[in-house]
Amino acid sequence: MKYQNALQCASNCSDNEYNSSFSCLLLPNQSIHNRLYRGRPPFLFSLSAQLEAYNIHVNGVLHCRVRYSQLLGLHEQIKKEHGNNLVPAFPPKKIFTLTPNDVEQRREQLEKYMQAVRQDPMLGASEMFNSFLRKAQQETQQIPTEEVPLEIYLSNGQKVEVNILTSDQTEDVLEAVASKLDLPDELVGYFSLFLVREGVDGGLTFVRKLQEFELPYVSVTSLRSSEFHIILRKSYWDTAYDSDVMDNRVGLNLLYAQTVSDIDRGWILVNKDQHRQLKSLQEKGSKKEFIRLGQTLKYFGYIKFDPCVTDFPEKGCHVIVSAGNNELNFQVKLPNEQMKEGSFKVTRMRCWRVTSSVTLTSTPSNTFGMNWNLELAFEYLMSKDRLQWVTITSPQAIMMSICLQSMVDELMVKKSGGSIKKMLRKRHNGPLHRSESQQAVKSPPLLDSPDPNRDQIVKLSTKLSSVSLRGISASNSANDISGNDFHGNYAFEGIGDDDL
Repeated sequence: MKYQNALQCASNCSDNEYNSSFSCLLLPNQSIHNRLYRGRPPFLFSLSAQLEAYNIHVNGVLHCRVRYSQLLGLHEQIKKEHGNNLVPAFPPKKIFTLTPNDVEQRREQLEKYMQAVRQDPMLGASEMFNSFLRKAQQETQQIPTEEVPLEIYLSNGQKVEVNILTSDQTEDVLEAVASKLDLPDELVGYFSLFLVREGVDGGLTFVRKLQEFELPYVSVTSLRSSEFHIILRKSYWDTAYDSDVMDNRVGLNLLYAQTVSDIDRGWILVNKDQHRQLKSLQEKGSKKEFIRLGQTLKYFGYIKFDPCVTDFPEKGCHVIVSAGNNELNFQVKLPNEQMKEGSFKVTRMRCWRVTSSVTLTSTPSNTFGMNWNLELAFEYLMSKDRLQWVTITSPQAIMMSICLQSMVDELMVKKSGGSIKKMLRKRHNGPLHRSESQQAVKSPPLLDSPDPNRDQIVKLSTKLSSVSLRGISASNSANDISGNDFHGNYAFEGIGDDDL
């Protein structure tokens, strides 16, 4: 699954591997750039020029600061290891002092270079590239390598303190937490670390899944806010794999805590009778039975996002989006205050994209601030031969995209007969979602339901001439930048009558 950036300010990915989006900013006050991201996962990386250095931000937060010479050194290392044929062209050195136009041109070239490297399935996932970003992050934040305690939260609010090095990457920290909890090695890959923000009301906002290019201790401490912390949560959403985890005592406790927490937060819907049954099982200490009952409840295993805005079914509608069960679920409040609910299956999304509007503002001290407006848009098969774009405006658009990508990854792994355990152990993918066959409660129909009297189709790809899995050839969206700005959803290829 891949995404692409119309302004060459983004990132791409290969199947089953995520990527990071790079974009460069060197703009005057109150300037706006629109960007399109696709990738593995499409984390919003931005490079802004400051003197002779470039500030790299992740979702608007400073990740590291690098100089042209450092990027040139990285380029030389990549060439040495992978050869000239695979490595994209690097902006050349200049003999004379750079003019403002030269600076802007170099910025654009560096942006394209970083994008191209990260988009490449081999280069972008290489330890060389990721270690470069980790080292630059540590140096920029001026945090020396030393042993420190780091608190990792569990779903029930319990804290696990682990002693790590400030230079430990995400994989190292995850394994340290697993060791502290006595979680077996074969189950470590079923869990991941997430950066979250906890509101004053106890609400939990998922910021991102921690990746291989960052140092968790540095990432969370550099935010300098007690609202942010790291939480351990399962990184799959398929109930078929719950059984693997529940066979272990520690795994069972982690799943139980997550299920209880999701119910308490209202992420899982429970009626009075179900609440009574759950309370009885809880009093008996029947954790497995509690989880199995939870699996039958609506929105079990979903991630619930903060309230945001959508243009479906009307522009300006307020919506609560939840991701799970190979779908995005919408709970929409229409302009007339009427509430509607519907679901969009990932198998019926032909493609999707993440775009951003970046506004630069200056302060009295002549420093720059950046305001990010993110949108997730997906092209959906509403009915036979009718594709329509649906847009969500949300600060969590990238996290939503990660969830969509992970659903596709799991579907494709299952389709190919691959090993889900091996896929989880690599941990290059986003959280995995359960298949529809495992969902006890059927998803509600679309807000705009297809005509029930429509003709049956044998295979979607034989009916929609606009579908091209390796390059979207056409679209019905007036806002499209170009046909090459998107990459087809590979799970869309196999859609047929049963999916409609």
